[in-house]
Amino acid sequence: MLMDLLTQKGNISLVACAAQMCFFLLFGSSECLLLTAMAYDRYVAICNPLLYPLVMNHKVCVQLAIASWVSAVPVVTGQTCQIFSLPFCGSNRINHFFCDIPPILKLACGDTFLNEIAIYLASLVFVMVPFLLIVISYGKIIANILKISSASGKAKAFSTCSSHLTVVVLFYGTAIITYLQPKTNQSEGTGKVISLFYTILIPTLNPIIYTLRNKDIMVSLRKQLSHLLR
Repeated sequence: MLMDLLTQKGNISLVACAAQMCFFLLFGSSECLLLTAMAYDRYVAICNPLLYPLVMNHKVCVQLAIASWVSAVPVVTGQTCQIFSLPFCGSNRINHFFCDIPPILKLACGDTFLNEIAIYLASLVFVMVPFLLIVISYGKIIANILKISSASGKAKAFSTCSSHLTVVVLFYGTAIITYLQPKTNQSEGTGKVISLFYTILIPTLNPIIYTLRNKDIMVSLRKQLSHLLR
């Protein structure tokens, strides 16, 4: 995508398009699972703080990270092969800025019903199930925070989860709208705008969202702002 933006050619081969879609789906699915693992980490930290060093030790963290990356590989590979085995006998112009599933399926001239069913099932496994697990984790986290008597303790607990929760809302909101909404209900322009959120805007905001909790970063920002405003 970056190469196309620089060269302004906008051409991509079938194999490169399939590879782009495969990696995009792999990274997206892995992010869903990683966000779920992070929600579990926050749950253990707030609801069972004394057990945190034991439960979330280095070995468990490595296993969760590896599982998040590896578990999506066979599903994503199979889904990409299934989509690109369809006949494309019409236009070869993708009305999108990268090879995403909805615009590619619109170019297929065969029956895409089974592909759409497979997409919904994969979305349920890698989007909705992790999302429900995150909701359950935060339900227990909020219930536990409300039991804290001091206002400062509640504020500190909420600040621990605020950055992760912000990313979850932004990322899952756009992903659910894109992949779980019937394609007939979504215009191509709307699909492009939503795609910009989870491909460009959210990854750009992630470093900002996560580092704003860092006290050193905040102090440095205040110093820079005060220096600029003089």
